[in-house]
Amino acid sequence: MKIRNYYFWMAAIVNLTIDILSKRAIVENLQIERTSIPIVPNVFHFTYIRNYGAAFSMLEGSPWLGWLSLIVSIVLTGIGIFKTFNNIWEQLGFGLILAGAAGNGIDRLFFGGSVVDFIDLRIINFAIFNWADVSINLGVVCLLIHSFIYQPRANSR
Repeated sequence: MKIRNYYFWMAAIVNLTIDILSKRAIVENLQIERTSIPIVPNVFHFTYIRNYGAAFSMLEGSPWLGWLSLIVSIVLTGIGIFKTFNNIWEQLGFGLILAGAAGNGIDRLFFGGSVVDFIDLRIINFAIFNWADVSINLGVVCLLIHSFIYQPRANSR
């Protein structure tokens, strides 16, 4: 039996699992916010924070962010069920975005409107983020690759 949109579902399931397990490990092992473990000192740390906003703490305190994650997750799940994607880049792109939206949505549901962030790239002084954020960004990259490879051909006369 062949599963429709196999790579979509695998990308969504694997990355959602990584997101949930990594956040759980951070919360259980670090327990106190702003606790940090250097993996490569001054380069890469795991730093536990709660983010009440969207990406990079924008829109902090917006109660509709949880609803947005839920709506995106439902729409993408529906697309995965009812649409057959044309190629692997589309499947991976939408599956990764589904994983990220669902991962951060689950956090907002269970952590009072916040998400657990922990990936701290100190070498570039970047905002602390999580695996769901990585999934969303990788998904966008996959969709960009898809759009460059599979450009619609203009009718020539």
